Amino acid sequence: MTALSAAARLRQLLADQNQIITGAGTTASRLGQPDLGVITLNEMRQNAEMISNLDRFTPVIADADTGFGGSLMVHRTVTEYIQAGVAALHLEDQPTSKRCGHLRNKQVVAKEEYFSRITAAVIARKASGGDIVLIARTDALATLGYDEALARLKGAISIGADVAFLEGVTSKEEARQVCHDLSPTPVLFNAVSGGISPNLTATEARELGFRIIIFPGFALGPVYAAVSAAAKHLKETGSQLASRDDNPKNLFNVVGLREALAIDMASGENRFSEGV
Repeated sequence: MTALSAAARLRQLLADQNQIITGAGTTASRLGQPDLGVITLNEMRQNAEMISNLDRFTPVIADADTGFGGSLMVHRTVTEYIQAGVAALHLEDQPTSKRCGHLRNKQVVAKEEYFSRITAAVIARKASGGDIVLIARTDALATLGYDEALARLKGAISIGADVAFLEGVTSKEEARQVCHDLSPTPVLFNAVSGGISPNLTATEARELGFRIIIFPGFALGPVYAAVSAAAKHLKETGSQLASRDDNPKNLFNVVGLREALAIDMASGENRFSEGV
């Protein structure tokens, strides 16, 4: 039996209405800068490709920001994300000089420009011969209100987007409402710790009607806290924080050491037959 592609696997998961599937991180980790529209297509695609290739059958959802330009750039972005093995991307309606969806004073482009981005994405997917789940995101809620944001999402879905993403939901009531108003289209919830949206668990999001929940910063905070503590300890004591499990081999096991040794043995090269 042929294994499902990552995009096909994601579509299969979305088809189960009783389940829920559990950008700024790339900008922070790759560039060391805030999410203010400074990252490029190449940097985003390279990071998404690296993650996607760790396991070609685990669906990876990647941020595509505004598509990084006009319709031709949106077409290129979608094409390159498909080639990179990304299962889904979300495309938004902020101007190219965008900002994180949970910052204040956001702007959005005209509805017609947003729809042209979605159209270009649908055309690119069809022309590629591959597949990707298109998630239509709108940031219009904060500036233009719920009705306009809903109209944008409905328009994007009618063009060919697969999933709706209302950024900056401000209450559980609003969350339940958008899921109801867009049914049966799957709706995504963006769980940003400390952001403007309610702090929902995966179970709570499912009960409200969401089909996907993403936790875009779940690792950034803990990593920042741990590295800060380690750096402070090193500066103050001149030594590193360490534990019994803190050694190179344990780290390499996390990133595939056992699998690499198995490949070496199976190929007959046996460079590591005596262990490492």
